[in-house]
Amino acid sequence: MDFSQITETLFIGTTPPPEAYPFLRGLGVQLVINMRIERPPFRDRSNPPLRLLWLPTADTPLIPIPLRALKKGTIAALETFAKGGKVYTHCAGGVHRGVAMGAAILIAQGYQPEEAMALIKQRREAADPYAWYILRQIIRFTEFVENIKVVS
Repeated sequence: MDFSQITETLFIGTTPPPEAYPFLRGLGVQLVINMRIERPPFRDRSNPPLRLLWLPTADTPLIPIPLRALKKGTIAALETFAKGGKVYTHCAGGVHRGVAMGAAILIAQGYQPEEAMALIKQRREAADPYAWYILRQIIRFTEFVENIKVVS
């Protein structure tokens, strides 16, 4: 499994295989956000199971990542952080979709968009938040941040 720790509570990487879930739990991860359209989430049958959120999105300039998906994932992440948990967000290669979700989460935590993208790029060399169609959605997401409400 290829992943990077971005902050104390946020990890971004590739799709974790089923045998990686105990490892993620050991890191304190309580929420796994799957951004892959082509891969439904693995069913974690451990006790207690990790919360799995599947937000199927495309990775193409023709079909942008829906802002509602970034909002839904961000709300779930902020709720997880409020309960003391950590979040792992992923896509196939940990380059675009999982990175966009990670940037949205950081922006909701108070980072400026450029600051969030730079931190992700610094901590995850493979990340490409600057691909124009990914960057566009990250910037557009900032319009939604003030409307995000977390239910504790």
